[in-house]
Amino acid sequence: MAAPGLIRQSGAKAVKRYFEFFTANIRNRNTREAYHRALTEFFAWCDERRIELLDIEPMIVAAYVEQLSADYSKPTVKQNLAAIRMCFDWLVVGQILPMNPASSVRGPKYVVKRGKTPVLTADEARRLLESIKIDQLVGLRDRALIGVMIYSFARVSAVVKMRVGDYLQIGKRHSLRLHEKGGKDHEVPAHHKVVEYLDAYIQAAGIGVDREAPLFRSVQGKAGQLTSRPLSRHDAYRMVRRRARAAGIKARIGCHTFRATGITAYLENGGTIENAQAIAAHESPRTTKLYDRTSDEITLDEVERIRI
Repeated sequence: MAAPGLIRQSGAKAVKRYFEFFTANIRNRNTREAYHRALTEFFAWCDERRIELLDIEPMIVAAYVEQLSADYSKPTVKQNLAAIRMCFDWLVVGQILPMNPASSVRGPKYVVKRGKTPVLTADEARRLLESIKIDQLVGLRDRALIGVMIYSFARVSAVVKMRVGDYLQIGKRHSLRLHEKGGKDHEVPAHHKVVEYLDAYIQAAGIGVDREAPLFRSVQGKAGQLTSRPLSRHDAYRMVRRRARAAGIKARIGCHTFRATGITAYLENGGTIENAQAIAAHESPRTTKLYDRTSDEITLDEVERIRI
Protein backbone atom coordinates (compact mmCIF):
# COMPACT_ATOMS: atom_id res chain seq x y z
CA MET A 1 0.00 0.00 0.00
CA ALA A 2 1.45 3.36 -1.06
CA ALA A 3 0.32 6.73 0.24
CA PRO A 4 -1.30 9.02 -2.37
CA GLY A 5 0.79 11.88 -3.71
CA LEU A 6 -1.26 14.51 -1.85
CA ILE A 7 -0.56 12.76 1.44
CA ARG A 8 3.17 12.37 0.73
CA GLN A 9 3.43 16.03 -0.18
CA SER A 10 2.07 16.93 3.25
CA GLY A 11 5.00 15.35 5.05
CA ALA A 12 6.00 12.24 6.99
CA LYS A 13 3.52 12.91 9.79
CA ALA A 14 0.61 12.92 7.32
CA VAL A 15 1.85 9.69 5.69
CA LYS A 16 2.10 7.97 9.08
CA ARG A 17 -1.36 9.15 10.08
CA TYR A 18 -2.81 7.98 6.75
CA PHE A 19 -1.42 4.47 7.21
CA GLU A 20 -2.66 4.40 10.81
CA PHE A 21 -6.17 5.09 9.51
CA PHE A 22 -6.17 1.68 7.82
CA THR A 23 -4.05 -0.32 10.25
CA ALA A 24 -5.17 1.00 13.65
CA ASN A 25 -8.65 2.31 12.92
CA ILE A 26 -10.23 -0.24 10.54
CA ARG A 27 -10.21 -3.84 11.71
CA ASN A 28 -12.41 -5.45 9.04
CA ARG A 29 -10.36 -6.52 6.02
CA ASN A 30 -13.18 -6.03 3.50
CA THR A 31 -13.88 -2.51 4.78
CA ARG A 32 -10.17 -1.72 4.69
CA GLU A 33 -9.93 -2.78 1.04
CA ALA A 34 -13.06 -0.87 0.02
CA TYR A 35 -11.99 2.32 1.83
CA HIS A 36 -8.46 2.13 0.45
CA ARG A 37 -9.84 1.86 -3.07
CA ALA A 38 -12.24 4.78 -2.50
CA LEU A 39 -9.55 7.07 -1.05
CA THR A 40 -6.99 6.18 -3.71
CA GLU A 41 -9.47 7.18 -6.41
CA PHE A 42 -10.46 10.40 -4.61
CA PHE A 43 -6.91 11.61 -4.01
CA ALA A 44 -5.95 10.71 -7.60
CA TRP A 45 -8.91 12.82 -8.80
CA CYS A 46 -7.68 15.74 -6.67
CA ASP A 47 -4.10 15.29 -7.88
CA GLU A 48 -5.21 15.43 -11.53
CA ARG A 49 -6.75 18.84 -10.79
CA ARG A 50 -3.66 20.02 -8.87
CA ILE A 51 -5.63 20.32 -5.64
CA GLU A 52 -3.44 20.07 -2.57
CA LEU A 53 -4.55 18.46 0.68
CA LEU A 54 -5.01 21.74 2.58
CA ASP A 55 -6.97 23.22 -0.36
CA ILE A 56 -9.72 20.57 -0.27
CA GLU A 57 -13.02 22.26 0.65
CA PRO A 58 -16.63 21.03 0.99
CA MET A 59 -17.34 22.30 -2.54
CA ILE A 60 -14.57 20.11 -3.96
CA VAL A 61 -15.80 17.01 -2.13
CA ALA A 62 -19.35 17.77 -3.28
CA ALA A 63 -18.17 18.06 -6.91
CA TYR A 64 -16.46 14.68 -6.62
CA VAL A 65 -19.58 13.09 -5.15
CA GLU A 66 -21.64 14.58 -7.97
CA GLN A 67 -19.30 13.05 -10.54
CA LEU A 68 -19.44 9.65 -8.80
CA SER A 69 -23.23 9.78 -8.85
CA ALA A 70 -23.18 9.86 -12.64
CA ASP A 71 -21.15 6.65 -12.88
CA TYR A 72 -21.95 4.54 -9.81
CA SER A 73 -24.93 3.32 -7.79
CA LYS A 74 -26.10 5.25 -4.75
CA PRO A 75 -24.76 2.68 -2.24
CA THR A 76 -21.31 2.87 -3.87
CA VAL A 77 -21.34 6.68 -3.75
CA LYS A 78 -22.38 6.64 -0.10
CA GLN A 79 -19.61 4.18 0.75
CA ASN A 80 -17.04 6.35 -1.01
CA LEU A 81 -18.21 9.45 0.82
CA ALA A 82 -18.10 7.58 4.13
CA ALA A 83 -14.49 6.59 3.47
CA ILE A 84 -13.51 10.17 2.64
CA ARG A 85 -15.35 11.58 5.66
CA MET A 86 -13.81 9.06 8.08
CA CYS A 87 -10.31 9.56 6.70
CA PHE A 88 -10.53 13.33 7.06
CA ASP A 89 -11.85 12.92 10.62
CA TRP A 90 -8.78 10.83 11.37
CA LEU A 91 -6.48 13.45 9.85
CA VAL A 92 -8.17 16.23 11.84
CA VAL A 93 -7.75 14.36 15.13
CA GLY A 94 -4.11 13.76 14.21
CA GLN A 95 -3.68 17.53 13.64
CA ILE A 96 -2.89 17.12 9.95
CA LEU A 97 -5.92 19.19 8.90
CA PRO A 98 -7.73 22.00 10.75
CA MET A 99 -11.20 20.83 9.70
CA ASN A 100 -13.03 18.05 7.87
CA PRO A 101 -14.12 19.31 4.43
CA ALA A 102 -16.40 16.30 3.92
CA SER A 103 -18.39 16.57 7.15
CA SER A 104 -21.04 18.88 5.68
CA VAL A 105 -21.32 17.14 2.29
CA ARG A 106 -24.47 15.08 1.87
CA GLY A 107 -24.56 11.91 -0.14
CA PRO A 108 -27.47 10.66 -2.26
CA LYS A 109 -30.59 9.59 -0.41
CA TYR A 110 -30.95 5.83 -0.48
CA VAL A 111 -33.60 3.81 1.32
CA VAL A 112 -33.55 0.01 1.08
CA LYS A 113 -36.75 -1.92 1.73
CA ARG A 114 -35.88 -5.09 -0.17
CA GLY A 115 -32.54 -6.74 -0.72
CA LYS A 116 -31.12 -7.32 -4.20
CA THR A 117 -29.33 -10.59 -3.40
CA PRO A 118 -30.59 -13.37 -5.72
CA VAL A 119 -32.47 -16.06 -3.80
CA LEU A 120 -32.85 -19.73 -4.70
CA THR A 121 -36.09 -21.59 -4.16
CA ALA A 122 -35.96 -24.61 -1.87
CA ASP A 123 -36.06 -26.88 -4.94
CA GLU A 124 -33.18 -25.00 -6.60
CA ALA A 125 -31.07 -25.13 -3.45
CA ARG A 126 -31.75 -28.85 -3.10
CA ARG A 127 -30.88 -29.41 -6.75
CA LEU A 128 -27.61 -27.56 -6.33
CA LEU A 129 -26.57 -29.61 -3.31
CA GLU A 130 -27.59 -32.89 -4.93
CA SER A 131 -25.72 -32.04 -8.15
CA ILE A 132 -22.37 -31.97 -6.36
CA LYS A 133 -20.58 -35.26 -6.91
CA ILE A 134 -19.21 -36.51 -3.61
CA ASP A 135 -17.01 -39.31 -4.92
CA GLN A 136 -14.08 -36.89 -4.60
CA LEU A 137 -12.88 -34.93 -1.59
CA VAL A 138 -13.41 -31.52 -3.22
CA GLY A 139 -17.07 -32.36 -3.75
CA LEU A 140 -17.52 -33.24 -0.09
CA ARG A 141 -15.84 -29.96 0.85
CA ASP A 142 -17.99 -27.87 -1.48
CA ARG A 143 -21.24 -29.52 -0.37
CA ALA A 144 -20.33 -28.97 3.28
CA LEU A 145 -19.37 -25.33 2.73
CA ILE A 146 -22.56 -24.48 0.84
CA GLY A 147 -24.60 -26.41 3.40
CA VAL A 148 -23.14 -24.43 6.28
CA MET A 149 -23.97 -21.14 4.54
CA ILE A 150 -27.56 -22.20 3.82
CA TYR A 151 -28.47 -23.78 7.15
CA SER A 152 -26.69 -21.33 9.46
CA PHE A 153 -27.32 -18.11 7.44
CA ALA A 154 -23.56 -17.51 7.75
CA ARG A 155 -21.50 -15.02 5.78
CA VAL A 156 -18.88 -16.62 3.58
CA SER A 157 -16.12 -14.66 5.35
CA ALA A 158 -17.15 -16.28 8.65
CA VAL A 159 -17.35 -19.76 7.15
CA VAL A 160 -13.94 -19.75 5.46
CA LYS A 161 -12.38 -18.60 8.75
CA MET A 162 -13.72 -21.63 10.62
CA ARG A 163 -11.26 -24.00 12.27
CA VAL A 164 -11.89 -27.71 12.74
CA GLY A 165 -12.54 -26.96 16.43
CA ASP A 166 -15.34 -24.57 15.48
CA TYR A 167 -17.47 -27.59 14.65
CA LEU A 168 -18.50 -28.46 18.19
CA GLN A 169 -20.13 -31.54 19.68
CA ILE A 170 -21.47 -31.76 23.23
CA GLY A 171 -23.21 -35.09 23.72
CA LYS A 172 -25.51 -35.54 20.75
CA ARG A 173 -25.74 -31.81 20.10
CA HIS A 174 -23.64 -30.24 17.35
CA SER A 175 -23.06 -26.53 16.83
CA LEU A 176 -21.01 -24.13 14.73
CA ARG A 177 -18.85 -21.33 16.09
CA LEU A 178 -18.71 -18.50 13.56
CA HIS A 179 -16.27 -15.59 13.75
CA GLU A 180 -18.40 -12.71 12.50
CA LYS A 181 -17.75 -9.07 11.70
CA GLY A 182 -16.45 -6.87 14.48
CA GLY A 183 -14.60 -9.75 16.16
CA LYS A 184 -17.83 -11.33 17.44
CA ASP A 185 -18.04 -15.08 18.00
CA HIS A 186 -21.48 -16.43 17.21
CA GLU A 187 -22.59 -19.99 17.99
CA VAL A 188 -25.39 -21.62 15.98
CA PRO A 189 -26.92 -25.10 16.40
CA ALA A 190 -25.94 -27.33 13.48
CA HIS A 191 -28.79 -28.52 11.26
CA HIS A 192 -28.83 -32.31 10.82
CA LYS A 193 -27.93 -31.86 7.15
CA VAL A 194 -24.88 -29.81 8.13
CA VAL A 195 -23.85 -32.54 10.58
CA GLU A 196 -24.17 -35.11 7.79
CA TYR A 197 -22.16 -33.01 5.31
CA LEU A 198 -19.41 -32.00 7.76
CA ASP A 199 -18.97 -35.48 9.22
CA ALA A 200 -18.57 -36.97 5.73
CA TYR A 201 -16.09 -34.26 4.68
CA ILE A 202 -13.98 -34.32 7.86
CA GLN A 203 -13.78 -38.11 7.91
CA ALA A 204 -12.79 -38.35 4.23
CA ALA A 205 -10.24 -35.54 4.60
CA GLY A 206 -8.78 -36.95 7.81
CA ILE A 207 -8.61 -33.50 9.40
CA GLY A 208 -10.43 -34.15 12.65
CA VAL A 209 -7.34 -34.37 14.90
CA ASP A 210 -5.86 -30.87 14.67
CA ARG A 211 -8.63 -28.66 16.09
CA GLU A 212 -6.75 -25.45 15.23
CA ALA A 213 -6.35 -26.30 11.54
CA PRO A 214 -8.54 -24.62 8.88
CA LEU A 215 -11.82 -26.47 8.32
CA PHE A 216 -12.36 -25.51 4.68
CA ARG A 217 -9.08 -25.73 2.80
CA SER A 218 -7.86 -24.92 -0.68
CA VAL A 219 -6.99 -27.75 -3.04
CA GLN A 220 -4.18 -28.27 -5.51
CA GLY A 221 -3.63 -30.49 -8.49
CA LYS A 222 -6.10 -32.35 -10.67
CA ALA A 223 -6.59 -34.91 -7.92
CA GLY A 224 -7.93 -32.16 -5.66
CA GLN A 225 -5.54 -32.75 -2.77
CA LEU A 226 -6.19 -30.56 0.27
CA THR A 227 -3.53 -28.05 1.27
CA SER A 228 -2.94 -26.68 4.76
CA ARG A 229 -4.19 -23.23 3.67
CA PRO A 230 -7.74 -21.99 4.28
CA LEU A 231 -10.02 -21.46 1.30
CA SER A 232 -10.35 -17.76 0.45
CA ARG A 233 -13.74 -16.11 0.04
CA HIS A 234 -12.83 -15.31 -3.58
CA ASP A 235 -12.14 -18.98 -4.28
CA ALA A 236 -15.42 -19.85 -2.53
CA TYR A 237 -17.28 -17.44 -4.83
CA ARG A 238 -15.71 -18.97 -7.93
CA MET A 239 -16.61 -22.42 -6.67
CA VAL A 240 -20.24 -21.39 -6.14
CA ARG A 241 -20.49 -19.92 -9.63
CA ARG A 242 -19.02 -23.10 -11.11
CA ARG A 243 -21.35 -25.37 -9.12
CA ALA A 244 -24.39 -23.25 -10.02
CA ARG A 245 -23.64 -23.49 -13.75
CA ALA A 246 -23.18 -27.25 -13.47
CA ALA A 247 -26.57 -27.52 -11.71
CA GLY A 248 -28.29 -25.56 -14.49
CA ILE A 249 -29.00 -22.52 -12.32
CA LYS A 250 -29.03 -19.49 -14.59
CA ALA A 251 -29.33 -16.76 -11.96
CA ARG A 252 -26.04 -15.04 -11.17
CA ILE A 253 -25.84 -16.22 -7.60
CA GLY A 254 -23.01 -15.72 -5.13
CA CYS A 255 -22.14 -16.81 -1.62
CA HIS A 256 -24.53 -14.27 -0.10
CA THR A 257 -27.37 -15.96 -1.99
CA PHE A 258 -27.30 -18.80 0.52
CA ARG A 259 -27.78 -16.43 3.45
CA ALA A 260 -30.91 -15.01 1.81
CA THR A 261 -32.07 -18.46 0.67
CA GLY A 262 -31.79 -19.92 4.16
CA ILE A 263 -33.61 -17.02 5.81
CA THR A 264 -36.42 -17.11 3.23
CA ALA A 265 -36.86 -20.89 3.56
CA TYR A 266 -36.91 -20.57 7.35
CA LEU A 267 -39.60 -17.87 7.28
CA GLU A 268 -41.68 -19.75 4.70
CA ASN A 269 -41.82 -22.68 7.12
CA GLY A 270 -43.16 -20.65 10.03
CA GLY A 271 -39.99 -19.18 11.49
CA THR A 272 -40.02 -15.70 13.02
CA ILE A 273 -38.04 -12.64 12.05
CA GLU A 274 -36.74 -12.39 15.63
CA ASN A 275 -35.27 -15.90 15.57
CA ALA A 276 -33.94 -15.44 12.03
CA GLN A 277 -32.22 -12.28 13.26
CA ALA A 278 -30.62 -14.22 16.12
CA ILE A 279 -29.41 -17.04 13.84
CA ALA A 280 -28.00 -14.58 11.29
CA ALA A 281 -26.40 -12.42 14.02
CA HIS A 282 -27.98 -9.25 12.65
CA GLU A 283 -28.00 -6.15 14.84
CA SER A 284 -31.46 -5.14 13.63
CA PRO A 285 -34.54 -7.07 12.39
CA ARG A 286 -34.69 -4.53 9.55
CA THR A 287 -31.52 -6.03 8.12
CA THR A 288 -32.95 -9.54 8.39
CA LYS A 289 -36.13 -8.40 6.65
CA LEU A 290 -34.08 -7.41 3.59
CA TYR A 291 -33.34 -11.10 3.06
CA ASP A 292 -36.97 -12.17 3.41
CA ARG A 293 -38.46 -12.91 -0.02
CA THR A 294 -41.57 -14.72 1.19
CA SER A 295 -43.74 -11.89 -0.13
CA ASP A 296 -42.38 -12.32 -3.69
CA GLU A 297 -44.81 -15.15 -4.42
CA ILE A 298 -47.81 -12.95 -3.64
CA THR A 299 -47.28 -10.46 -6.42
CA LEU A 300 -48.66 -12.17 -9.53
CA ASP A 301 -51.67 -13.81 -7.84
CA GLU A 302 -52.70 -10.52 -6.30
CA VAL A 303 -52.23 -8.55 -9.51
CA GLU A 304 -54.40 -11.05 -11.40
CA ARG A 305 -57.27 -10.13 -9.11
CA ILE A 306 -57.49 -6.85 -11.05
CA ARG A 307 -60.15 -7.89 -13.52
CA ILE A 308 -61.14 -5.14 -15.95
